[in-house]
Amino acid sequence: MTASLIQDEPGLRAFSARLAGAEWIALDTEFMRVKTYSARLCLLQVATPEVIACVDPLAMPIDPLLDVLYDARALKVLHAARQDLEVFFDLRQAAPAPVFDTQIAAALLGHDDQTGYATLVEKITGHKLPKVNQRADWAARPLSAELLTYAADDVRYLRDVYLKLDAELTARGRREWLSEECAALTDAKLYRNDPEQAWQRLKQGKMLNPTQQTVLAQLAAWRERLAQQKNLPRGWIVADPVLADIARAMPGSPEQLAAVNGTEPALVRRFGKEILDAVHAGREAPAQRLWAEPPRPDPAQQRLLDQVSARIQTCARDQGIAATLLAPKREMMKFVLNDPDCALLRGWRYQLIGAALVALRPS
Repeated sequence: MTASLIQDEPGLRAFSARLAGAEWIALDTEFMRVKTYSARLCLLQVATPEVIACVDPLAMPIDPLLDVLYDARALKVLHAARQDLEVFFDLRQAAPAPVFDTQIAAALLGHDDQTGYATLVEKITGHKLPKVNQRADWAARPLSAELLTYAADDVRYLRDVYLKLDAELTARGRREWLSEECAALTDAKLYRNDPEQAWQRLKQGKMLNPTQQTVLAQLAAWRERLAQQKNLPRGWIVADPVLADIARAMPGSPEQLAAVNGTEPALVRRFGKEILDAVHAGREAPAQRLWAEPPRPDPAQQRLLDQVSARIQTCARDQGIAATLLAPKREMMKFVLNDPDCALLRGWRYQLIGAALVALRPS
């Protein structure tokens, strides 16, 4: 089946009408993120059992297609969907749902939990996908025939992978497990970048005292808002180490700001007042130790953690799934520390192993 390239609005409307009512749609995206805050969608690959197409969002608005993709009656099939869903979220402030992530589906059937698309295609269909330059410029036009073939193959074989995995999950009674995992993937909280929480991205804050950490949080929030407004990468405004050095120095004047290591004159000229305002706000706010050390288990909790880890390994081996999917270390730690948000205390994980783990807790 030959893939078509859609670059005009009449063609897009006709294609979208053809997709309407589809039970499931295979999707992939190609995007660029080097010069922008939000990813720039450069190509959208779409397939059903009857059709394959590459849609050019740089040539026209793609709202008719998005209307179809956001229809909750159609299942959206993607591989390693997180980044693709983030691209869609930036377009409509929501992720399309429901979703079938073939990487997660494969992990629930015994494959490695980070199995790549090409590996999965070869295992299931026998077809070996050619490699392509990972640094390809998807914003360049016209796209080469080689790149278009590569892009189309990302959904061409995704159809067969989906049908095989869906049948296996259903046969093993794990289809609802996948639905639960994929529902979490479409939660808007995953994709909202709240400026007030931007400090969590910065590793440098661990070395600062509470007052400096509070200043850094204010600076991170200012940078995040500006990056969003101007659609620029955070580091193009102020690099992380420089932002931390400003917080450490807590300058009170343009001259003091200019003396901070790594601070360019252009930064002081363009944003000096805003930076100093953020520093002042941080110094006036109650000091907080934001980069606190994670809690350590006491001896009794460590013994419980060892028991939980052993049970998880045994259960994962018996069920033929990756232990890291069943219970990552952070979830085991949450369980031991009685965190009610622990994934082992809800859904399919609780039914499979969580209830038995609860019985291990000392009364």
